[in-house]
Amino acid sequence: MDIEALERMIHSGRDSAMLRLTLGNAYAREADRETAERHLREAVTIDPQYSAAWRALGRLQERGGDRDAALASYREGLAAARANGDMQVVRELEVRVRRLGEAE
Repeated sequence: MDIEALERMIHSGRDSAMLRLTLGNAYAREADRETAERHLREAVTIDPQYSAAWRALGRLQERGGDRDAALASYREGLAAARANGDMQVVRELEVRVRRLGEAE
């Protein structure tokens, strides 16, 4: 699905954390970091327990050079993933938190 179709879904009232994650990832692929981050932040606002959105936000921040923000997002995502029992995300984010934490 293209970005325009995703945006239309939001404007038609079908907004959701999953839609925002999808849209944020689409904008990230287009190298529109600012818009991608806005949508990913909205995803975690809609659903603070959405660990995949926290992970995506952290990756975007890390690629943009904002290590502190990335570490904070990864930690939020790790807490959400643990609470949800999403062990794949837990393992990935533990590695990312440890790696960024060691770089401090």
